[in-house]
Amino acid sequence: ETMKLAILATLAASAAAFAPSKVAQTSTALNAFDSELGVQPPLGLFDPLGLLDDADQERFDRLRYVEVKHGRIAQLAFLGNIITRAGVHLPGDIDTAGTSFDSIPDGWAAINAIPQAGLLQIVAFVGFLELGVMKDSANGAEPGEFPGDFRNGALDFGWDTFDEETKLSKRGIELNNGRAAMMGILGLMVHEQLGTEIPIVGQM
Repeated sequence: ETMKLAILATLAASAAAFAPSKVAQTSTALNAFDSELGVQPPLGLFDPLGLLDDADQERFDRLRYVEVKHGRIAQLAFLGNIITRAGVHLPGDIDTAGTSFDSIPDGWAAINAIPQAGLLQIVAFVGFLELGVMKDSANGAEPGEFPGDFRNGALDFGWDTFDEETKLSKRGIELNNGRAAMMGILGLMVHEQLGTEIPIVGQM
């Protein structure tokens, strides 16, 4: 019953997100962000929770930074989920006791199967990336070209060789892929709890 209520709550929240925007959202403060990257048809400036009410540019950039970062995490999570469910695992063992990577179950069940020391290593590595590597002006690094610019004078991969139109296009593609991945990984998590079978991924 608890799981059913949680799923119903998720569906209700999703439905509310697609409800017509309130009239207050046509205010001057919101219109100031109408030309920002990611504002596109058919939703336009999509802010059902009113996070941008009376927001300034600094507030918008902070929210955009969080959106980009969560989108990147969700893309990795979704890809990792479908790859392991397809039977692709790291070779070797995860610990000195001989627990092989391919013996770790998929999805949420993996959390309980990974040795505690392994979980601590994962948390420590993520903390290291968060505090020391994946940073931009939103959390203490030197300002980059845009929110979510994690190059920090080290990583580039040819970004500076692109013209402005190409850069905007690639950033827009990343935003859209991240948004889709956030919905995708949420869908996989819900279906896993329901125990259903979905195309390509198979039995959850």
